[in-house]
Amino acid sequence: MHADEIDIDDALVRRMVAERFPQWAGLPVEEVATAGTSNAMYRLGADLVVRIPRIPGAAEDIGKECAWLGRLAPELPVAVPVPLALGGPVDGCPWPWSVLRWLDGVNPAAGRPAEPALLAAGLADFVNAMRRIDPAGGPASYRGEPLAERDGAVRAAIAALAGAVDARAAASVWERALRAPGHPGPPVWIHADLQPGNLLVDGRGRLSAVIDFGCAGLGDPAVDLIPAWYVLPAPVRAAFRAAVGADDAAWARGRGWALSVALLELAYYRETSPRMTGIARHVIAEVLAGHSSPAGSRHA
Repeated sequence: MHADEIDIDDALVRRMVAERFPQWAGLPVEEVATAGTSNAMYRLGADLVVRIPRIPGAAEDIGKECAWLGRLAPELPVAVPVPLALGGPVDGCPWPWSVLRWLDGVNPAAGRPAEPALLAAGLADFVNAMRRIDPAGGPASYRGEPLAERDGAVRAAIAALAGAVDARAAASVWERALRAPGHPGPPVWIHADLQPGNLLVDGRGRLSAVIDFGCAGLGDPAVDLIPAWYVLPAPVRAAFRAAVGADDAAWARGRGWALSVALLELAYYRETSPRMTGIARHVIAEVLAGHSSPAGSRHA
């Protein structure tokens, strides 16, 4: 998926574990199929998982997660993957990597969760809990910039996707988001990547865990509105919006964030990752389907 991606397989993971953590060397190793593109995940025995950066840009996330997830976890209403051990570079992997506790659950289908209302409520609880965490000393989110700083990249993606997306509608939604007033307060803690692949639900359809905090940090709370289009179907968006207290400006920025992320993902991954491409197409369709509807309406 990336030009600078390292080769990772079962044999490498077994060797990494044996070299750095011999107490786990005898455990079976099995690749975990995920929608993630920056890290590889390998289950280690029944209770552990190994997280390995695929690309240089993801290597910094490992250290950030090790530094912060232990502090965030007690403040959150669902499980998060607190690292148990940090591995150093080995032959075949030049970056830090981590071992975490395995979290049970399945990813919700984009736009088709089993229990939409329950998932919307769980997501709102998580987003609100993140916002309440003391921001003192927190790092900037990977998506901590104002929307305007993404303008060039978004317009380039719209142009590159001519024929694949409705360019006029995409530009209209994007321009509306750019005109929305910015976040009036200080930055808050955000996850910044609440996509289906980073959410786990239990057998009852309830949110049970949120994973992959590589993008997390301080930023505009509107960024964490993206699951309204990435995960939730239209009929429960208004309930999610009300539960997180998003005003018209925040909702417009959140819609802009969802559109911008999906456009960039589709432009980048359309030849290499069918799963990411499918999710991005879904999000773009959902955003554009509601772009002319009143904010907070059934299709907003």
